[in-house]
Amino acid sequence: MIELLKSLVNNLGYVVLIAFFVSKIRSFKRIVQKDKFKKRDLLMLAIIFGVFGILGTYMGTDINGAIANTRIIGVMAGGILCGPYVGMLAGVISGFHRLIIDTGGITSIPCALTTIISGIVASLIYVKSSENNKWLYGLTGALLVEILEMGLILLMAHPFQSALTIVKSIYFPMSFTNAIGIAILIIIIQKINKEKEEDAARQAQIALEIANKTLPYFRNMNGNSLEEICGIIKDSIHADAVAITNNEYILAHVGAGADHHIKGQRIVTEATKKVIKDGNLLSLTNAKQIDCRNLTCNLKSAIIAPLKEGEKMIGTLKIYYCTEDSISIRNINLAVGLSQLISTQLEISKLEELKHMANKAEIKALQAQISPHFLFNALNTIISFIRINPNRARELIINLSTYLRYNLEVGENHVDIYLELEQVKAYIEIEKARFGEKLHIVYKIEENLDVKIPSLIIQPIVENAIKHGILKGKGYGNVIIEIKKVANEEIMIIIEDDGVGISNDIIEKVYEGTMEGNKIGISNVHNRLKHIYGEGLKIERLSSGTRINFKVRRIGE
Repeated sequence: MIELLKSLVNNLGYVVLIAFFVSKIRSFKRIVQKDKFKKRDLLMLAIIFGVFGILGTYMGTDINGAIANTRIIGVMAGGILCGPYVGMLAGVISGFHRLIIDTGGITSIPCALTTIISGIVASLIYVKSSENNKWLYGLTGALLVEILEMGLILLMAHPFQSALTIVKSIYFPMSFTNAIGIAILIIIIQKINKEKEEDAARQAQIALEIANKTLPYFRNMNGNSLEEICGIIKDSIHADAVAITNNEYILAHVGAGADHHIKGQRIVTEATKKVIKDGNLLSLTNAKQIDCRNLTCNLKSAIIAPLKEGEKMIGTLKIYYCTEDSISIRNINLAVGLSQLISTQLEISKLEELKHMANKAEIKALQAQISPHFLFNALNTIISFIRINPNRARELIINLSTYLRYNLEVGENHVDIYLELEQVKAYIEIEKARFGEKLHIVYKIEENLDVKIPSLIIQPIVENAIKHGILKGKGYGNVIIEIKKVANEEIMIIIEDDGVGISNDIIEKVYEGTMEGNKIGISNVHNRLKHIYGEGLKIERLSSGTRINFKVRRIGE
């Protein structure tokens, strides 16, 4: 048994070594790292893992007419990592192979059946397990499959005494090596996905750094802004040159080739024209594909990514390298993210509100809830959506624009209640983008509310409910905004949350006008309402959360 164990461990070493080298093959990594497999990918993976099973059979050791092997390692690892289709098809491939290479052998049928069943077991594990415990499920599943295999050998192999001798000889060595082998193979292949996540994190970090460095130039666009932006991108991603064009001309080119790729020059290369026409990214791996008309040009590889405003093409981002075949999947993914980032920031640069934010040195008290912290978080939230959901990023830009426009343009005059609600909803959408499903907003707003209210009167209360009620409590919850007509042609506005609940001490300070600081927030709202209507906020601490309500009167009342 010791010799058999040594032999199987040795075979396991070969399997792991082969798996390691296969995991380094770029085409294999490209398939495994996909978020969603196509049928062709699944078939290819099933064949690869089925071949692992076949190798396990060929490297096995003959024991009294049976083959002590590591066959189920490939089958189960494939199923656990890639799903039922891969697991079951790999099981059929290697199981059928086991049957035909030893037709009539004492253990051929039970071993072939067990191989197919191992693919089914792996498929169940794929459904039930998480990324963190797949290796453990694989190890446990292998032990159970080996028990099943030994049972089938005892039931189906004849004569029984020979079957019993085989089971006694191979059970422990095969169970040990197959269980350990599956765990190791799963860990090796999961490492590929971790590399993808780490690479994505590095790209996101680079994109965020570029966004932070370039934002000032997008805010204050001038004749040299795009050159500065290209320079920042070039240095950040270690490219040899970076250019930005509109649909007709080169707007900026920094780095190699700047002597003949000149700002203001009309676009002449067919590759760039094709991207502008089709709106699809192009990867160029040699000088012939770049097709520069200057014979001394040393640009040998390039990525040309489209810049869009919504669905409209507005230009291209071009990233160049001075060596051929320098374009990797990582370069392409980064270029996609950067093109989306630039597209969105070009839209941001058009928002007059952000220019106001850059130029204003001081915002009056009623508008002070636009803290630099909120603006920073909002912009970072938008940046985080640029790569994964550009349309959502654009929606958030519009929400931020609405929020800022309202805060910066309205004064102390009364405004239509629906205009006030637009600003409130814009603020809420930004916060919901940051906190996702943790934040649920319910609107109960009657129609035809012909009333004007003091500006910036609802949003501070909603903000207080979210920041100091929901997020400081369980970290998730509901906010209800209710606006309805009541007696005497008055409008009742109610904001209720199920968060941590306001303290009685804070309620007293609001009523007494003794809140610390510059009285921004509900204290400010309370004082303004008292000054205008003679009655301020009614604040109620609930068993779970806080309810704040106040009344406003119709126009002319």
